Amino acid sequence: MFELRLMCPEESVEAACEALDALDALSVSVEDADAQTDAEQALFGEPGMPPPKEGWKRSRIIALFDQESMAQDASRLLSLQDFFADSQVLGIQPVADQDWVRLTQSQFAPVEITPEFWIVPTWHKPPEQAQHIIRLDPGLAFGTGTHPTTRMCLRWIASHDMSHQRVLDYGCGSGILAIGAAMHGANQVDAVDIDNAAVTATERNADANHVRLNTGLPDKASGHYQTVLANILATPLKVLAPLLRNHVAPGGQLVLAGILERQAQELKDAYAPYCTLQVSDTQDGWILMTAHC
Repeated sequence: MFELRLMCPEESVEAACEALDALDALSVSVEDADAQTDAEQALFGEPGMPPPKEGWKRSRIIALFDQESMAQDASRLLSLQDFFADSQVLGIQPVADQDWVRLTQSQFAPVEITPEFWIVPTWHKPPEQAQHIIRLDPGLAFGTGTHPTTRMCLRWIASHDMSHQRVLDYGCGSGILAIGAAMHGANQVDAVDIDNAAVTATERNADANHVRLNTGLPDKASGHYQTVLANILATPLKVLAPLLRNHVAPGGQLVLAGILERQAQELKDAYAPYCTLQVSDTQDGWILMTAHC
């Protein structure tokens, strides 16, 4: 493979990426050319929402091609376009052959939730002290156990008696929270998501971990649950406040994650008409909020 590297101003990024796609680039990535400097620019977006910007003030674009001649043709053709006038070609270089599967696997190690509860990729041996083990490989759906929000939710599950509970995992992603609840004694777990790919991933992961879940789109959720889990993001959590609260049985627990520390008051205000949220855990700038309903 060969790598074509470009430097583009923000206003040219979208056109350049579309052109590279049309020229059969295997992949196209955009990064801040000023990263790790005082001029670095932080861009944040939420899944399912348009990005706040297409690129940075100075964006480095990296495109991979099968053959050097394809990268050279792409470089030449881009240079002729009007939108490329303020951009430049940084160069073309070969990409060394690697065992990409092994390289990817090396980036994912077992994740400790508690000393007895671990998430372990299938290519790793579980730690000897692990009593509850979720086998989960990185995939398309969110939730591999590496993100603080997922770990906080799983810690909460591990520290509460889930025996004989009816549990809802709303926005299940990979199904990791639903699987964790089932492993800790819940006797009925509904796992729902708006993304069909997430539902499919959850079903596969449940089978791989030998647990039984009821999966589907959000309309699959019905009635009351002793525990309602939702690890999404602050904005959809605020919108979903009445729906999620209505699913919590009297005396049940609402567990919310995907919330930054600075967003705590926003969530408290959004849920105030329905219940009283409190911060129950915090990690790396993220918080877990819960309510006893």
